[in-house]
Amino acid sequence: MSTHRAIKSTLQKFDGNLWYYYVEIPKKQATPFIKENDRRVVCTLNKTISFQAALMPLGNGNFFINVNQATRKKLKLNQHDEVLVTLEKDSSEYGLPMPEEFKELLAQELAGNEVFHQLTPGKQRTLLYIIGKPKSADLRIRNGIAVLQHLKNNNGTIHYKLLNSEMKNLS
Repeated sequence: MSTHRAIKSTLQKFDGNLWYYYVEIPKKQATPFIKENDRRVVCTLNKTISFQAALMPLGNGNFFINVNQATRKKLKLNQHDEVLVTLEKDSSEYGLPMPEEFKELLAQELAGNEVFHQLTPGKQRTLLYIIGKPKSADLRIRNGIAVLQHLKNNNGTIHYKLLNSEMKNLS
């Protein structure tokens, strides 16, 4: 199996409010990247922007990958524009980059590390996204501390509204 697949697709938009813009990936091209429940890939659009994503079932046998606003803006993509999609299997541990600041916090905070690693891979990715999103290292550290404290205080259960408030209130 080739580790890369290039597919021509078009930017489409869902009618509902849950997902917005996406590119469709035919089942034949998606199947080599799917192993049981692991559908994680690195997606490159127009040979320019790469990001980690999941192949999501479209309901017609094919799959889709969400394309966020920032990516659409950088590539100047509009609905119905043709897009060259290159896929490769995501072999990273978490399916998203581990912020260096959080990696260090996990090394220092063994109880928090244990609780974090008991979470499902999807919840781990969500938290890594939240922690890694700010450009400032100080904010990434603050968010990482808040996440670990939240996980320990709530026995590994994530209450996102409360976590968001805790991150804002941590000084």
